[in-house]
Amino acid sequence: MIASVPPADESAGTEQLRLIRPDDWHLHLRDNELLAAVLPATARCFARAIVMPNLKPPVTTVAAAAAYREWILAALPASSDFQPLMTLYLTEATPVGEIEAAVHSGFVHGIKYYPAGATTNSENGVRDIRRVYPVLAAMEKHGLPLLLHGEVTDPEVDIFDREAVFIERILTPVLADFPGLKVVLEHITTAEAADFVRGHSQRLAATITVHHLLHNRNALFQGGIRPHHYCLPVLKRERHRQALVAAATSGAPEFFLGTDSAPHPRGQKESACGCAGIYSAPAAIELYAEVFAAANALDRLEAFASRNGPRFYGLPENTDHIRLVRRPWTMPESLNLAGDRLVPLRAGESVAWSCLPDPD
Repeated sequence: MIASVPPADESAGTEQLRLIRPDDWHLHLRDNELLAAVLPATARCFARAIVMPNLKPPVTTVAAAAAYREWILAALPASSDFQPLMTLYLTEATPVGEIEAAVHSGFVHGIKYYPAGATTNSENGVRDIRRVYPVLAAMEKHGLPLLLHGEVTDPEVDIFDREAVFIERILTPVLADFPGLKVVLEHITTAEAADFVRGHSQRLAATITVHHLLHNRNALFQGGIRPHHYCLPVLKRERHRQALVAAATSGAPEFFLGTDSAPHPRGQKESACGCAGIYSAPAAIELYAEVFAAANALDRLEAFASRNGPRFYGLPENTDHIRLVRRPWTMPESLNLAGDRLVPLRAGESVAWSCLPDPD
């Protein structure tokens, strides 16, 4: 449960919440200079994160995941106890034996399915789901979750219908063919997806991003084309945004926090072929608090942010806490990156809440 705490001296009279330290169940950290630049934004408030494997080259083996994990740990400040939870990138050439190795590794917590061509660095993804059925059978046997980017990429399917068609063509048969497989439908964007997850909640969960909770597709075009609001899956109609807010704030255990924070240098976003991804990490938990406050559901934020994810993944809840204080601050217009800049979600605008360490 969320509990109010006495006001700190520096914020007397402001509303405060004390939360079990949350986790991010869908995060992009990239590598090299970008990794070093963005990692502190997540580690400041989150204890753990499921780290996406779509690097170049992709993280397809346990050995590659171990190396990537070491890069992440080496980039952390010495005082940080943040833990990356690694994933493998599923390809049609993934050997069944890699699944057993992943389970025994102790640090690989899921296998990520990208439809080939669906999003950033997904060209090595799956074209025919049945070609990976032996791998899915091994995952079912060993209890390793399948993490789905839930879109089809057929050019005849409207971009706003890709998620619904994926549920019909791919997800429904997979659930039928592998009744013991644990599945996360990542970054859901539609009312139909939320309803589907509710209907299969014993073995299917969903992450919900803060940008899909805050924005509908109008945000892509307000005052001109807004490339920093372009993501995949793309923002949807207002009725879908409202359905996602209802799902996230419901307290239902099948929904939990996954930012899909995806940093791209400004030069790559503001280009003739701007890449997909929204960088939300610098204010992620604060913006989720805004959503829950607007829905009069702050008492359910802890379940969504701190309890439901660990329960699904079979991990313990964190034992430390954070404070959220209703104290506004202004997000910078952009953030430093060697040779370029990063433009975060809510750039140049006010954020209503602040994340602080818990004094206890």
